[in-house]
Amino acid sequence: MTAVTFYFQIHQPYRLRQYSFFDVGRRHDYFDDLENERILKRVADKCYRPMTLLLEELVDRHEGRFKCSFSVSGTALDQLARWAPDVIETFRRMAKTGCVEFLCETTHHSLAALVDEKEFRDQVRCQKARIAALTGRTPTTFRNTELVYSNQIARMAEQCGFNTIMAEGADHLIGWRSPHHLYRPEGTESILTMLRSYKLSDDIAFRFSNRGWDEWPMDAKKFTKWVMDLPESDDVVGLFMDFETFGEHQWEDTGIFDFMRHLPSAILEEERLSFALPSEIAAEVDPIARLDAPLPVSWADAERDLTAWLGNPMQRAAHEALYDLGPHVRGTGDPALLETWRKLTTSDHFYYMCVKFFSDGDVHKYFSPYSSPYDAYIALMNVMGDLRQRIDAPAGLTSPQ
Repeated sequence: MTAVTFYFQIHQPYRLRQYSFFDVGRRHDYFDDLENERILKRVADKCYRPMTLLLEELVDRHEGRFKCSFSVSGTALDQLARWAPDVIETFRRMAKTGCVEFLCETTHHSLAALVDEKEFRDQVRCQKARIAALTGRTPTTFRNTELVYSNQIARMAEQCGFNTIMAEGADHLIGWRSPHHLYRPEGTESILTMLRSYKLSDDIAFRFSNRGWDEWPMDAKKFTKWVMDLPESDDVVGLFMDFETFGEHQWEDTGIFDFMRHLPSAILEEERLSFALPSEIAAEVDPIARLDAPLPVSWADAERDLTAWLGNPMQRAAHEALYDLGPHVRGTGDPALLETWRKLTTSDHFYYMCVKFFSDGDVHKYFSPYSSPYDAYIALMNVMGDLRQRIDAPAGLTSPQ
């Protein structure tokens, strides 16, 4: 039997306001709350509310045979609690069904795993506790920020107590092998790697509404046929995508909600296919081989590496400067200052600095609140300059907001 595993990513960053050099030392309100609220409420209306309610309906209609999983960043949970608390309540109800699993990631959707193991472990520990409190179940599957994965990250995830880690089924990672099996990461003892089937995932997430695509229009039966065309020996088909695919990236009038409404029935009509949660797959399926990832891979851009966030000198300099501040922030013992710094570790701030061209560049521009990558760099560096002054200033002598 082949199991279909849906995993949806929900993340919202705390976007910076246009923080100029002249603001340094004068004001500490770094984040654009009005814009963050506007975007969160818009996406909640277009995606989070209708799609979570649809998934809840599908679980009920199929009497537990339809299953799916989520990973929700801590920054997204904070904004949902503030501006769309009803979505949080839907998560609670879904978790109680036993058919919806919530995974763990870093609280602040950071790249800490690459440069700061202590910060990585701290963020993971906080997020694990938060998901357990939200759902009543401690997560056993780990999904690192943007599916950034390597042997070292898999080892750290195993040491944090996870049974499974998600990764991109990138061609340069798996070579001739199939993404539709479980693997054991090189250098680990028990953790399993579950891979994203990027072609089938992207058929939904990116190509669904593309009228120039030779498979357009795609419906539930056509997609199910593609899954059925896979070898019968395939264990799992990992359909991993941004939750905002539904209603935000692919608008309602494309038919994306109707597609998802009919897909479970089409899948479940086939005796060979079923839906399963990551924890169920990990408990039932054995790895077929070791998977060696000495260098990080991700699910971003054509390269599926780190260049979306650390591909140019501007990005690397900003990232290094930010993590150089980490020990100094922690040394203050100020929880508010630490939370501010952690909001700056969110990977989006570096994504906005990407200077790629062509289709990948267009995607970066679509998500960026800045007019150029250089504006993103300047704003973040100015904020870090002010943060450094606040750390270095004697107690009580920081400038008022």
